[in-house]
Amino acid sequence: MSARDLLLNELAQGLRPMSPGIEWFDGLSQQEQSETLLFLRHHCVQARAVTEDGPEAIRRARLRPTHTPAVLITRGPIHQQLGKIAGLAPLDERRKAFRLLVAVLAIADQRRRERFCSERCGHWWHKLSAADPT
Repeated sequence: MSARDLLLNELAQGLRPMSPGIEWFDGLSQQEQSETLLFLRHHCVQARAVTEDGPEAIRRARLRPTHTPAVLITRGPIHQQLGKIAGLAPLDERRKAFRLLVAVLAIADQRRRERFCSERCGHWWHKLSAADPT
């Protein structure tokens, strides 16, 4: 587990506020931002994100439906659209993509926890709590 893994999972689980997460993201180099977006995309897929998660993710990310990442997530198969969102280049679009992908991860992983990990699981990120040191 890396510090990035921990931070992103804490953001997705609401254990950290998004504002410091965005500040952290903004402080990354363009290459690191791209890697982070790809990492989030991968975890959204692993958490079994579905197309129907899009509207709620847009709402949680506080994006307008006309923002590029919001438009993309509602247009086509989610796995393809997540890749397009992760590949957005302008800084303001990457920041919106970051917020949206964290929201998608939050929704998909919550559903995964409820359906598949409600008893016991070996996922370290499902054992985080607000009391964990950060």
